[in-house]
Amino acid sequence: MTGRQGPAFSRRSLIGAGLGISAMGLAAAGSGQAMAAGSATGRAGSAPARGRAFLAAAMDAYPDHGSIRLTQSYTDQAGLFSTAFTYDNALAVLAHLAARTAGGLSRATALGDALLYAQSHDPAYDDGRLRQAYNVGPYTFYDGSRQPDGFVRADGTANVGTQFGFTGTAVGDMAWAGIALSALARRTKARRFLAGAVRIGEWIERTGRTDEPLGGYKFGVDGANQKLPFTSTEHNTDLVCLFGRLARLTGDRVWAARRGRAEAFVRRMWEPSGGFFYTGTNDGVTVNKSPIPEDTQTWTHLALGSRGRGYSRSLDWAAAELAVLDHAGRRNSTVPAGQSYEGVTFSSASLVANEDAPIAEGQPRPDRNGVWFEGTAHLALALRDRRDRGDEARARRLLSSIEQAQDLLGGGQTVGGKALPERAGVVSASSPLDTGFGFGYYPYRHTGATAWYLMAAARFNPLQA
Repeated sequence: MTGRQGPAFSRRSLIGAGLGISAMGLAAAGSGQAMAAGSATGRAGSAPARGRAFLAAAMDAYPDHGSIRLTQSYTDQAGLFSTAFTYDNALAVLAHLAARTAGGLSRATALGDALLYAQSHDPAYDDGRLRQAYNVGPYTFYDGSRQPDGFVRADGTANVGTQFGFTGTAVGDMAWAGIALSALARRTKARRFLAGAVRIGEWIERTGRTDEPLGGYKFGVDGANQKLPFTSTEHNTDLVCLFGRLARLTGDRVWAARRGRAEAFVRRMWEPSGGFFYTGTNDGVTVNKSPIPEDTQTWTHLALGSRGRGYSRSLDWAAAELAVLDHAGRRNSTVPAGQSYEGVTFSSASLVANEDAPIAEGQPRPDRNGVWFEGTAHLALALRDRRDRGDEARARRLLSSIEQAQDLLGGGQTVGGKALPERAGVVSASSPLDTGFGFGYYPYRHTGATAWYLMAAARFNPLQA
């Protein structure tokens, strides 16, 4: 696998137990006043404070490898070594901004500058793209080959994650990086962040725009720079935000037109009889109707705002149809006895996963009731944003479940070989779960899940244009 030019896996494709790579998930896919849920008041030692401590530890794990750095995505136990996914780092930027502190702004700015460094120091391209993931510290790979560098390689180039084939570029990853950079541009007024976001937007327009019947913007490119045929509802939802932001920040009307193209695709994915959004299309002509993922229900609400009020039933669909309750009595659950967790799972396929077979070769068998904590945080934030009767109470229950997971799951895990702060960081899932898109989630502390929790606790909508 070393140096192999692999496909542009979904950013969610993970190593389950440090043993193998999953297949790609096909077409899977603002700000508010700082407030905390339940007992999470933002004081020292609170749940959000411990979440921020995890993000800081994952960002500072390799101090001997330079000040230009990204945040390691998963704890070492996930088997991805020092991999830093672009998507997770965009979320980390936004979570630091959600804290509305000088320290948070400093960390967000440093991560934003690292994304700009990757954009301008790619080993092969100078067209504004970012790769799916980077290495941020040294390690020895499974085949015995050594990866000696930090985020910046000895030759000055950004350290692309070639060992796992994370060399492609997905439109969704790019959009989230652009969203993070545009948020920094608004907060700091620094023009370099807006320039980087515009470069991302232009790459997406050149690479992803399609005139196929369903329209929108396609998935991106694989590691060999070949365009991928899928079009994702999630990706186009991200573009509604990014292009809307660029329209406001640049004053150029072309971005509003591009936002309209992405939004039109998202609206075509709506199923009025069921009150939910489909995942996208594999060919640009036919809607892919199964599986139905969680994020297309929640991110659409966050991105469309008042324009999408007629679609807010998607939150009720996700809350009802993807609801799970995990505890030790469930088959294949890894939750300790005496604990239980509520939330949502990844997709409709997760609920009917084959519990007799491993999620992938060398990985554990799935628990149909495993809670996906990143998606649970999406839903909590979207419910808080909608503010219908009962929404706040539902959101608080979900946040309480996430906070309990931060307290009790993933103990003893490390980043860069170093112990984490106590009870810091949210695991991806309460038990191994099968997404239905060819990969799984596992109980490893995760930058992305933690960042979404922090934004939900702070009522910070990252997709608000």
